[in-house]
Amino acid sequence: MVGMAENDVYVVWDDEVTGYNFGPSHPMHPLRLDLTAKLAMDFGLFEAENVHVNPIGEIDEAKLARLHDSDYIAAVRQAGTEEGLDEEDANRYGIGTEDVPGFENMHTPSALLFQGSVNAANAIISGEYRRAVNFCGGMHHAMPGKASGFCVYNDAAGAITEFLDSGYERIVYLDTDAHHGDGVETFFWDDPRVLTISIHESGKFLFPGTGFPADIGGLKAAASAVNIALPPRSGDADWLRAFDATVPQVVAAFEPQVIVSQHGCDGHRTDPLTHMRLSVDAMRIAAERIRDLAVEHADGRWLSVGGGGYAIIDVVPRAWTNLLAVAAGRDIDPGARIPGRWAAYAQTKTGREAPLSMTDGFDGSFEPWSKGFDPEAELDRAVMGTRKNIFPFYALDPYFD
Repeated sequence: MVGMAENDVYVVWDDEVTGYNFGPSHPMHPLRLDLTAKLAMDFGLFEAENVHVNPIGEIDEAKLARLHDSDYIAAVRQAGTEEGLDEEDANRYGIGTEDVPGFENMHTPSALLFQGSVNAANAIISGEYRRAVNFCGGMHHAMPGKASGFCVYNDAAGAITEFLDSGYERIVYLDTDAHHGDGVETFFWDDPRVLTISIHESGKFLFPGTGFPADIGGLKAAASAVNIALPPRSGDADWLRAFDATVPQVVAAFEPQVIVSQHGCDGHRTDPLTHMRLSVDAMRIAAERIRDLAVEHADGRWLSVGGGGYAIIDVVPRAWTNLLAVAAGRDIDPGARIPGRWAAYAQTKTGREAPLSMTDGFDGSFEPWSKGFDPEAELDRAVMGTRKNIFPFYALDPYFD
């Protein structure tokens, strides 16, 4: 590190990202970002000595064009004009759909989200930071030439590409969103330098309908994609058990130089778009574990982004404020009360009462995989499917490691 403490963290925050706005009735409401930033401020995180908050600044269009097709970028620009796209182009590029409606000046805020994660990657590449957070990012469904699942440009893939272009040769991408991280997986399907791990609700029941245990990467990169597809209604203990059974082992075997993680919080039990039953406590514990994995295996280098999450007052601000706190080494006591100023602001903005504290009451306990595999349990059978497909490639035993 150059003049920085071990736990100094580069944080991306810029009011301009709230221009990423599909309209008042769309689940991906920009208020969720504003509420997160303000809750982090009211917990004193933005003013902490080791937290360095940075605006995004200029968009590097060339970096965007490394990942996304030029005709697609042109279509995003056109979608943001008064004329918009014709029906044929809207269908071709996934813009103008219910999921991804066009909106005024669509390209700029979409590209800002992308640039924020590129900047975060460069903060780590520079050697000045080991940790960086862009909770505004995490647009993991965006494809090279098409928008998908509320996502226009794939900022996580942009950050990974930045690491690759700077000489990194082993990158772990870890996606904890309830939806499969299909876009990032697609970008690096045939690249053995990038290990994508996605723990999500099974595609049998949830968009995008992909990410099954047998999906393990392309012919040039076998076992570079790890998919842990969980049953609907999986709760905290099962989710953490699935994580414990797969993620630490594969990360250790891969020996990454950096971990890029996506922290969509739409697996929460109150989220309107998924069937998972998680708490903010489990999400906080997962963030802590990922931080530890980065310390153990990647010399502390860890870049985290946001993602899905549509309970915009009850869940998203708490989950991502916890993520910022964990990255900064300033973990918030789960029992901490929600600051009154923030609660009043949130109620003014939404008409709803804010949660009272930073916990949902889960104590973090779960049965570790080392206690044994239960073939009668649906969760264990799902996890074993992943272990059998992946572990042999890493000289790991699916039953005993």
